[in-house]
Order: sequence, then C-alpha cells, then structure tokens
Amino acid sequence: MLYIGVDLGTSAVKLLLMDETGKIEKIVSKEYPLYFPNPGWSEQKPEDWWTQVKAGIKELVAEADKSKVAGISFGGQMHGLVVLDENDNVIRPALLWNDGRTTEETDYLNNVIGKEKLSQYTANIAFTGFTAPKVLWIKNKEPENFKKIKKIMLPKDYIAYMLSGVHCTDYSDASGMLLMDVKNKCWSDEMCEICGITKDMLPKLYESFDAVGTLKEDVASELGLPASCKVVAGAGDNAAAAVGTGTVGDGMCNISLGTSGTIFISSKNFGVDKNNALHAFAHADGAYHLMGCMLSAASCNKWWMEEICNTKEYGKEQEPITDDKLGNNHVYFLPYLMGERSPHNNPNARGTFIGLTMDNTRADMTQAVLEGVAFALRDSFEVAKSLGIKIERTKICGGGAKSPLWKKMIANILNVKVDVIESEEGPALGGAMLAAVACGEYASVEDAAAKIVKIIDTVEPTEELVARYEERYNQFKQIYPACKPIFDVIK
Repeated sequence: MLYIGVDLGTSAVKLLLMDETGKIEKIVSKEYPLYFPNPGWSEQKPEDWWTQVKAGIKELVAEADKSKVAGISFGGQMHGLVVLDENDNVIRPALLWNDGRTTEETDYLNNVIGKEKLSQYTANIAFTGFTAPKVLWIKNKEPENFKKIKKIMLPKDYIAYMLSGVHCTDYSDASGMLLMDVKNKCWSDEMCEICGITKDMLPKLYESFDAVGTLKEDVASELGLPASCKVVAGAGDNAAAAVGTGTVGDGMCNISLGTSGTIFISSKNFGVDKNNALHAFAHADGAYHLMGCMLSAASCNKWWMEEICNTKEYGKEQEPITDDKLGNNHVYFLPYLMGERSPHNNPNARGTFIGLTMDNTRADMTQAVLEGVAFALRDSFEVAKSLGIKIERTKICGGGAKSPLWKKMIANILNVKVDVIESEEGPALGGAMLAAVACGEYASVEDAAAKIVKIIDTVEPTEELVARYEERYNQFKQIYPACKPIFDVIK
C-alpha cells in the first residue's frame, strides 16, 4: 500500500509518497505566498494551502497506482489561527505561528490571568505566537469578524477538513493553542471562558495516528484517489518530525533546524519545568514531550546569505570556517529576528551582532550566525538538564541539518552525539508513518519508527572543541540579559 505525508510548512507544502516498508517513492513541493501586512505580522491564505495541496497530491501520485493509496496524514506549522464562518468559509487570512501582533493579549493572559493559572489550565504560559492570544486579538481588534466565528482550526486541520469534511485536530498540535488541558488531553473550560468562545467552536480531539474519516467523494474524484483512503489526524510539525526521525518513546531527543528551531525531548510521563521555559505538549506517539522553540533558526542563515550577502552559495560561504576557527570566534549573533520564544518569551527581542572589530571578515559573521542559533538551542537544552533529564545524543533534521559544519557546531556546543538519519524528510515522513499506523500497517508509532528510521552517521563532539565552546557559550548567555532593556526601548 501507499501512504501520503503532507508537511504544511510556512513557505511551502511538501508532500511525500511512502510505501508500506517506509521506502520514499516521490517528493513534491509547492510554494505559496506569505504576507506581512504590518511590521511583526505574518499571514497566509488557507485557500492557497488547499490549492497547492491538491496540485501537489495530483503530481505526487501521477505515476503511482492510485488505488493503493490507503491513507493521508499531516505534519503542520503549529499555532496558526484559521477561523471559519457558519458555512465553513474562511473569514480572514490565517495568523501564523511567527506573527507577533498579540503582545497586549499575551501580556493580559500572563499578567492579568496569571502564568500560574495558565500553567494550571494548559501546562503552558502565553506566547505571542500561540493561538489563544490570536483569538483574543480578533475579539479585541476585529469584533465583526469575531462574531462570525463558528469554527477555530489549526493550519493542517483545515486541509484535513477540506479532504474529509471533519472538523478535527490532534493532541500534539492542539497543545500549542493554549486552549487545551495538556495533562488531561481535553479542551480547557477556563480558557474557553477567558477567550469568549465555546467548546463547540473547537474541533474534535484525536490521537495523531487516529483516522478521522475518509476522502469526500468529490475530492477523491478530483484527486484520482479511492474514496476509501483514510484521512488521519496527523501532528504538529515538530511532533511529526520527531516521528519521522524516530524520536518516540521515553527520553529521546531531536533537534530541528527549519525556519524555526526546536529541541524536542520525548517522555512517557507528563512534566512541566517551573518557569515554563519549555513547552509541555502531548506527543504524536500517544505520550508527551518537552520542547524548546526558537522562532528563527535556518531562517537566520537564509536571511544572512540571501538578503545581506546576496548569495545562495551556502556551502561556499561556509568553506573558510575551518576547524581551527571553531570556538575561537569573538563575534556573537543573537538569532532573534522575529522576537523569541524559548526560553526568553520576548517578542521584542531582536537579532544582534556584537563583538565586531576592524579585522573581522564576512566568514566570521557567517560563523557567528550559525553558532548563535546553536547557542540559543543550548539555552533550552540547559533547561531540560535542570529537570534532571540526561541527554547524551540527539537526532537532527530540517534544512539546516544538511550542513556538516552546523552539525559539528551543535555536537560540540551541546556536547552530545548527533545522529544523522537516512531520510531527513521530517514532518512529511512522519505524516506518512502516522497514516501507515492508522491503516494497520504497523502496530504502533514506536513500531513504525523502529522499522523505518535508520541512522547512517553520527557526529561526535571532541574534548578540545567542547571546552572551547563552553567558554564561548558562557559569554553568549550574558548578552541577552544585557541587551534586554534596549530591546524593550527600540520596539
């Protein structure tokens, strides 16, 4: 049989076709626009997602035996707000995960409602990117639109609805809405009341590997797929990527270097750190995970390469950064180009170069960008270590994981072994694996991961580099506290 994984990303949708053994048959990518109506705002049109998903599926299965496509599932950009009216039409463009307009609403939730209550209700505190502050923003700033809302959805769930006609979401993605009681896996009555919404405005909750329905007949006909094809709930992009990298079960770790950057730690047990510096979410394997999320990771390098250096020769720009340069760079970069989430929770934070002198080169600054992202990942890593979690190795995925240099930096800055897997397709592969589990191809998500995910290389830290980077990290972690008062002024 064949299974489709749909990775609904921020810049494009990536679709992957996988057979029952885990072999990837084909991958297709379709881009769509991103809109920035005001500084700090970030929106997309759900209709664009749907158009490109349909086009992508048609291209994906063009040469396949379409009758064998048994299931479709998803990994999707988290936290985005899609609002539908009584006819299930989109009311306004979706507010995305990296949209920073909800500062007032986030402050209200954290400081008036209170972080302690939020953590009690949802296991998390409010961040500007989360869904609940976005709901409050529409309520406060667009009351006419708020009155029209009949359904509140997340990005990938809009695609699941368009395919199946079912309003659904999964526990992992819903964990990032600040509307779900993560510990008990149900919608929070208190948060619904705070946001002025009712539970019937929220989709039904499923495990990530649950089938929510099958393709609508008209959609099946348009796509050329069997109407019996199961539509499976899927997961938030980071949980789906964790499935795709085999980061399931207890005490496993994955680092994702995508547009955003995450450090993802799977756990059989529910847990929250005392400062809510890490997100405590449900996992796609049916258990839980802790996650540190930085808003700009590989996107920092993309910005530096393409917007500032005016080149797409990423590898060439990294060539001068030889081993003797590692841990010896006096230039630092704070990678907060879109504000920051974990662990600082500060939408006013900004990207910053510091330590420049007349003898610094373009290569020094390129190195600082890569190191800055790795240092920021370590900030979250340190929080996990403070909880008594011992991590000796991690998997890695995302566009940034294609850089051997960046992987070496991460191994030595975090002092962990970095396992490189055969397929770095992350959320798309994870989605296809969830579809296979839902269709009975595998007994569980852990079973699928054990049989499909293969480690092909390991980048090991070296004692000398670890020591050099330890000194650099101890300097790096002093920069944000020193700059924070300035960030609050230069909004």
